[in-house]
Amino acid sequence: MSRAADRLELVVDPVRRTGRTLLAAGVEQSYVDVEDPLHLHFEYVRRIASAAQVAAPAGVPLDVLHLGGGALTLPRWLAATRPGSRQLVVERDRTVVDLVARELPPLPPEVRVEVADARDAVTDAPSDGYDLVIADIYQAARMPRHVRTVEFAAEVARTLRPGGLYLVNVTDLPPLVGTRVQVATLRAVFGDVCVLGDRRMLRGRRYGNLVLAATHRPGGLPVGRLAVAALRDPVPGGLLHAAALDTFIAGAQPYTDAD
Repeated sequence: MSRAADRLELVVDPVRRTGRTLLAAGVEQSYVDVEDPLHLHFEYVRRIASAAQVAAPAGVPLDVLHLGGGALTLPRWLAATRPGSRQLVVERDRTVVDLVARELPPLPPEVRVEVADARDAVTDAPSDGYDLVIADIYQAARMPRHVRTVEFAAEVARTLRPGGLYLVNVTDLPPLVGTRVQVATLRAVFGDVCVLGDRRMLRGRRYGNLVLAATHRPGGLPVGRLAVAALRDPVPGGLLHAAALDTFIAGAQPYTDAD
């Protein structure tokens, strides 16, 4: 299952025998249960899923753009929880796509996978084409510069329908400088933004993942429901919004293509 060229492998979870972890150079990238698409192993994936649940009433199909594919955990989960959802997954690494297609269960027909760069795919995407855009884009443990700028966020905003939701996975370490800049960047484009995560992460006390949520309309995020979902997670979390988010970003400035 390993690929010597890029050190990709899918390994069996010794505790949950139906679980498979995608590793890149020994670093965990994705986790899929081959028999239960509803099982979400990683905390940040559960937070993205909980935010996606508020994008529409339960069970209503969505049009979804995934930027970054990995082992396709969330596309499988969405297909199971919202049957009929049309999903496009954009993954730049063909070796990942080939390994996942070869070693994991086939995808539902409503899920398409495209090998492309995320920014190119968003630039080419139709306006008002999606209810939900999920970004989990990393290369060598860093979010590439060209997908964390104001200009990129503006292109994502263009693809979203009114009321649509943009969810971003951010990996960071204290003092969370990258997250603060990314929040400022999204705020330069979207009318409402919040941050979800483990409270220790929000306080800048550990390395890990935070999830950013953004939508067009000021006051458009259902922050009450998002906060309740964060608290109910096996790793109880918190939410930063409005004035608390002002304090969190502490004067950070948006990041642009010119930077």
